[in-house]
Amino acid sequence: MISLGVGLQEQTVGRFLQSGLFGTITVASQSDLPGPLAQLGARGGRRGFGGFRGRGGAAAASEVPAAKLDDAALKQISALENVREVYPNLRLPVEMSLDGFSQTVPAIGVPMSSRNEGSFQTLSFGRFFADENEHACMFSLDMARQIDRQNPGSLIGKTAKLSYAATATDVKGAAFNGGFQVHRADLECRVEGIVERSVGSLPVGPGIPLLSVVIPLAMARKINDEIVANAQSLMRDPGEPRSYSTLTVKVRQPQYTQDIEDRLRQMGFTVFSADDALRGAKNAFIILDIFLSLIGSIALAVSSLGIVNTMVMSILERTREIGIMKAIGASDGDIRRIFLIEASVIGVFGGLAGIALAWIVGQVINFGANLYIRSQGGTAGTLFSLPLWLIASAIGFSIAVSLAAGSYPAARAAKLDPIHALRHD
Repeated sequence: MISLGVGLQEQTVGRFLQSGLFGTITVASQSDLPGPLAQLGARGGRRGFGGFRGRGGAAAASEVPAAKLDDAALKQISALENVREVYPNLRLPVEMSLDGFSQTVPAIGVPMSSRNEGSFQTLSFGRFFADENEHACMFSLDMARQIDRQNPGSLIGKTAKLSYAATATDVKGAAFNGGFQVHRADLECRVEGIVERSVGSLPVGPGIPLLSVVIPLAMARKINDEIVANAQSLMRDPGEPRSYSTLTVKVRQPQYTQDIEDRLRQMGFTVFSADDALRGAKNAFIILDIFLSLIGSIALAVSSLGIVNTMVMSILERTREIGIMKAIGASDGDIRRIFLIEASVIGVFGGLAGIALAWIVGQVINFGANLYIRSQGGTAGTLFSLPLWLIASAIGFSIAVSLAAGSYPAARAAKLDPIHALRHD
């Protein structure tokens, strides 16, 4: 029972760790968020953005002015102690064209540090970017299948075109928008890989929607400097630096997450992280383990009665033997130790047999469950897990239960009168 709870916990916590969200903070500007979200993130409401809780106080949030997320803020956050990396979360609307397929999709900029993290741990086809400055891209598996359903891997090596509306300075002095005009910009990029796993449901980090293009962060920055995504970006003062909607902050060690969150809040930012959700998941699994342990205690009580019955029957069958041992000088303590040792041996072999049976049953269930999960297009996992600490605990606990169950029969054997024991048939 406990192995089921441990397996489920390892699956849940492992997904957080593999996604790269553990020790990752998302930073947003309070002025860029809708009113209710900004208030929740700033004052630490019961639930924050996307179900993650914020921390802090309402008074502190009102005293600190809202900070703007631009390159200056990015450098300021990067200078904080125990911050490993800071980069903007860029999702830019572009038109992707390849082999007669054309559709407007989000282009997601990812840094080189994302290699072997989260969705990029394993690729369906191809490889991760070799260099941040190369003109390369990766497709989500769903989009690759829309282009070539039979053989999506054949897209590797082909050249895709990304088009977007961009601003350009009118050297002739156009009267529109203070000397700015809009034109179509095209970027060609080589398809380097196809990403299978989607983490778009997670609100932190570079989530990958079902239909998307992944590009190096340097290319995404270039597009972001030029793109006209809405009327606000068109009317922006050309001398004013662009701001970002959110930043991703990665800390050096997960234990520094809380300290960095507090310092970012003092700087006037709204912050969110997956740590609270992970902490809540761990608490939920503790309750699940307790519940499964209570169910297992029923079987434990039955097995304890079985040990008591076995030891009592052993005493009845060996009454004359006990009388002979006492007649030749064995003390009550010697008799008690003999039966307690026998009980502990029963516990050791019973624990080993139980572990072997649990491992076999767990492997069978894992195999069957993974077959079904794969048939539904999911990712295989381990439902039943037997780590070393659980095996050692199970053996130790079985010995303790056997000793407790054998204490009464041992005491009963030690109190036998040797004269009556020798006369027992």
